[in-house]
Amino acid sequence: MSKHRTALITDSTCDIPRHLIEEYDITVVPLHVIWSDETYRDRVDLDPRDFYRRLTEDPEYPTTAHPTPGGFVETYREAVQDGAREIVVITLSSQLSGAFEAASQASTMTEASVRVFDSKETTMGLGWQVLAAARARKAGGDAEAMIRAADETRRRVGVYVSLDTLEYLHKGGRIGGATRFIGSLLDLKPLVYVDHDTGKVEAAGRVRTRKRGLGMLYDSFFEAVGTNSSLHVAVLHGDAPRDAERVAQRIEREYAPQELLIDITGPVLGVHTGPRAIALCGYAEGERN
Repeated sequence: MSKHRTALITDSTCDIPRHLIEEYDITVVPLHVIWSDETYRDRVDLDPRDFYRRLTEDPEYPTTAHPTPGGFVETYREAVQDGAREIVVITLSSQLSGAFEAASQASTMTEASVRVFDSKETTMGLGWQVLAAARARKAGGDAEAMIRAADETRRRVGVYVSLDTLEYLHKGGRIGGATRFIGSLLDLKPLVYVDHDTGKVEAAGRVRTRKRGLGMLYDSFFEAVGTNSSLHVAVLHGDAPRDAERVAQRIEREYAPQELLIDITGPVLGVHTGPRAIALCGYAEGERN
């Protein structure tokens, strides 16, 4: 029997560390990586570190796929069987994947009361919204309160990604307004962000060295989210733990955030961002509307 009246479901691009998924009883529906006629469930059948090693060595480029409506229906059914009376689903941006549409279609194929929310974000931009909903539920909130908490976080959150190359984002077709970087600029270190109003990937800048790229990432992120209130920050990396740790140490030293997480970006997102990408995802309470 579930300990929650309201089940909370998200997808595997949330990049929420495992211990928090377990602590807050969050159900994660995996997206899929398709590689050499084999289909792998994100973070289930494909370990992130193994994935990044293969991505740099395998000449075949993988593709990704979102869950089917049937997959969401089965997840809803299991939640009801576990005792949930209502369900909140928070997915990555509908501009980047069909997961939102699949979850919405599935909500009409079940008798359960399902609310589907488009985070208009991905990685921990999505993850922070899911955690806000989970914390609202823990405080006694219903589905409406959970979605309200997620949306308040969405309006404050910033997601900036320093790419080692634009190659993978271009191949994956998730480039949005960053298309002006294509062509001779593929050898630069681009900075992109996810617009939390449109849900699209946009260009933020580019430099010629990794050091400058990480500096631009840091400055752009904190300029966007602000620093005057309690900070919640996640550092995500494409199998570049040393760079991620250095960035996290600087954040801790300069801003002492209320919450600071470090994790590896999952395979589905890694298909598009590539090896050695570093992302900063977070928000300041009371900042950025």
